[in-house]
Amino acid sequence: MIQIVAADPVDTSPQATRPASVALALTIWSLSALAFGYAFFQRVAPSVMIPDLMAEFAVTGAVMGQLSALYFYPYAAMQLPIGALLDRYGARLMLTVALLLAAAGSIIFGAAGSVNAAYVGRFMVGAGSAVGFIASMALAAKWFHPRHFALLTGLAMFFAMICGIAGQAPLAFAVEAFGWRQTMIWAGLAAAVLALLTALIVRNSPDPDSIEQTDDTQWAEIWSGLKDTIRRTEIWRIAIVAMSMSGPMLALGGLWGVPFLAGAYGLDRPTSAIYTSLSLLGWAVGAPLSGWLSDRIGSRKLPLVVGTAANCGLLGLIAFVPELNLALMAAALFLSGLTGGCMVVTFALAREVSIKRLHGSVSGLVNAATVGAGAILQPIIGWLLDLSWDGTMQDGARIYQTADYRFAFICLVVSSGAGFLMSLTLRETNCKSLL
Repeated sequence: MIQIVAADPVDTSPQATRPASVALALTIWSLSALAFGYAFFQRVAPSVMIPDLMAEFAVTGAVMGQLSALYFYPYAAMQLPIGALLDRYGARLMLTVALLLAAAGSIIFGAAGSVNAAYVGRFMVGAGSAVGFIASMALAAKWFHPRHFALLTGLAMFFAMICGIAGQAPLAFAVEAFGWRQTMIWAGLAAAVLALLTALIVRNSPDPDSIEQTDDTQWAEIWSGLKDTIRRTEIWRIAIVAMSMSGPMLALGGLWGVPFLAGAYGLDRPTSAIYTSLSLLGWAVGAPLSGWLSDRIGSRKLPLVVGTAANCGLLGLIAFVPELNLALMAAALFLSGLTGGCMVVTFALAREVSIKRLHGSVSGLVNAATVGAGAILQPIIGWLLDLSWDGTMQDGARIYQTADYRFAFICLVVSSGAGFLMSLTLRETNCKSLL
């Protein structure tokens, strides 16, 4: 049975307080998980709008990749200090402000009259999306018994993948029916409603007298921890392994997979989005499964070595086998997400090779790296597509051939292979803290 940390102070009898308190705790946590889900929805949304955006703004593949990647820059940059900000201002205020920023960004993006305005909107969406995941973990720690923390974190990640799937085929149908501008404006209004609900319902702690703040001494300790984390090469090796698995998912499943499958197999946009979302579905299964398996076998390094190797092989299959039938392509996409989901083990490994006071910092660095991988690979693929483009245009948008995509996807295989080689250098902790 799920238990909360403290009971509602209005009535102290267990019979009177527990049902209401559990319901309130679940509602509060669910709103933060929904904020994280919205972030993932926006993360993958451009993948079903590529022809529309390229035609609307008359841009190249490289610019298209950069437009999508602008989401990741503020998101990644905020992961390191976000924990300290949550401690100082509380999840309620941080989530509310962040969701309003994301809402404004989505509306600006949908109404953009130029690519520069679209850049601004996309950047704001990324900044506003940065709080959800860490806020959900903070609220889980405050409102629930510690033994439920891992479960709730896994459920938040699973929920995000489901919302990411909603940003594929369902969003593609909406774009087909109403256009990308109207759809993005509606998405902004949905974030505004979520912000209002957050402001009205979310509470930072079961203790009504708790005050969220961080004094100057704590701030000095936080910044000292950040500096110590950045200096540690072992954490950077772990972060690179994490990047090697998250980057292909964000680049392929989050942007370029939909137009690739549409061209390679003659699919319409919604159908292509359905197949592309299989990589997100695989990730939704692989993330909690790999975490459980790692704990079960008492190893961190082995799942990462096997996961990166398998992921590299599957990406090679997608990139280099030209006659792969659609069923095998669908299986490869799902399995690439499944093996890429092993990335979650890097969070546990980073904590186990670090002293306790650095746990928050190392988690933030690894999370920033996983998101930053998308910011790197999405525009690189766009640049490689432009490099091999034969000049074909349709309705004002560049048309890339299947061979162009396969050439561009070489960077996915290379990055994944680099992650496999780096995983071989990691220390094995046997699921125990080494410090």
